[in-house]
Amino acid sequence: MGKSSLLITLFLFSASICAQSPDPFKPDYGSPRSVPGMKLAWNDEFNTDGKPDPLSWRYEHGFVRNRELQWYQEENVHCRDGVLLIEGRREKVRNPGYIPGSQNWQTSREYADYTSASIQTRGFRQWQFGRFEIRARIDTAHGAWPAIWTLGVSHGWPSGGEIDIMEFYRIREIPTILANFAWGTDKPGVAKWDDLKKPLSDFTENDPDWARKFHIWRMDWDSDSICLSLDDQLINSVSLKVTINPDGYNPFMQPHFILLNLALGALGGDPAKGVFPIKYEVDWVRIYQKK
Repeated sequence: MGKSSLLITLFLFSASICAQSPDPFKPDYGSPRSVPGMKLAWNDEFNTDGKPDPLSWRYEHGFVRNRELQWYQEENVHCRDGVLLIEGRREKVRNPGYIPGSQNWQTSREYADYTSASIQTRGFRQWQFGRFEIRARIDTAHGAWPAIWTLGVSHGWPSGGEIDIMEFYRIREIPTILANFAWGTDKPGVAKWDDLKKPLSDFTENDPDWARKFHIWRMDWDSDSICLSLDDQLINSVSLKVTINPDGYNPFMQPHFILLNLALGALGGDPAKGVFPIKYEVDWVRIYQKK
């Protein structure tokens, strides 16, 4: 091979590698990659500025779960510069459901001191089995509790099943990445958990810029098992032989929908110690299923 041919070959090889490896600090505008034996069933690249696609995503509103501090509202989520941006803000919002003297955490607070957003594909898009890939950059500020997760379309929580493809919060003040599965028990509202807790320092010790980068969270789900990975590293898995509710129903043998949310407070820690706005960026969501 001549010198010029060799240089051309090396250039093309380098270009191929660059095309396959987007800048980890920036949104990826490339086309969804091919997965052998699978087809792209659905994706959202969030490349059109404005609100998320109303034919795919719906919003949660108000105080929703876990005694979290944020008020969920549509104003805190939009698509801009190639990402879905969810912002946690320190701002006071009146609770229209406030009831003086109420003992219910959702109605006992006249105001929320923080706002954020939660969106989901419930009622629009749901899937049973496949590969789910989500490229996102999370904010590890104090108070932040971002998540990528799924819920079953029937049987309620926890009997309908929950898959936490990604969670981040603090455990005894230690920033932690989690990957979890939950299903029903014989006690209403009490879940059986298979959870994985990995200190953030496991990642940042090897890469001090880890929290400034986009990462790919992946779920591989079939009729035998569910595997959860982060940047191609397996971090938790479960056999579907064990994920069975007391009544014999397996919540992971039904379609699930996706949720993307940024909670504040509760397990996230005290947001008063955080720096605002807290930003959670989702570059794309891609769902593959067998051909």
